[in-house]
Amino acid sequence: MARSWERMVRKNTKNVNKARKKQGQQVIGASRDAKSDVDRYIGRNLILPITLVAFGLLYALLYSGADQKISLALFWATVGLYIFLGVVIFLRRPCISVGKSSVGTRRFNRDVRLDASQIKDITVQKGYVVIGTKAKGSNWVFSRLMNRYDTVVIGERLKEFARINNVPFEER
Repeated sequence: MARSWERMVRKNTKNVNKARKKQGQQVIGASRDAKSDVDRYIGRNLILPITLVAFGLLYALLYSGADQKISLALFWATVGLYIFLGVVIFLRRPCISVGKSSVGTRRFNRDVRLDASQIKDITVQKGYVVIGTKAKGSNWVFSRLMNRYDTVVIGERLKEFARINNVPFEER
């Protein structure tokens, strides 16, 4: 089935199930979950949030005692926004989703998906998973050091994905 058709079926099933629950009837398709075919791996971004909070605190330390003609409200807003941005980036965890025929992640604050036909190759190294793209743009790199991904588990899942979808897979 095409993805648009699957989305339409899921949406209609959800609406019908909502009505059936209100009537006390058994829901349709309860044995299989719509998201059961997608494996989602979540990391943790530490370096950028720590850097932003450190910049905010450093800015507060260096310029708080200086006799400069700056607006006090603007000064504290700048410090607060650096810290706020660090907290928001810390709480918004990076992720990679591996489905039947696609791989998705969050890039520049938007969800991006690559179909198997758009993937040039998959390379798994110690601490890194690299997904090469055929499209214009850079490769997707998932790192244990930068984003605290469990690269061993992701590598095993992508190995299975590559075997099913005939994508070149290399393990170094």
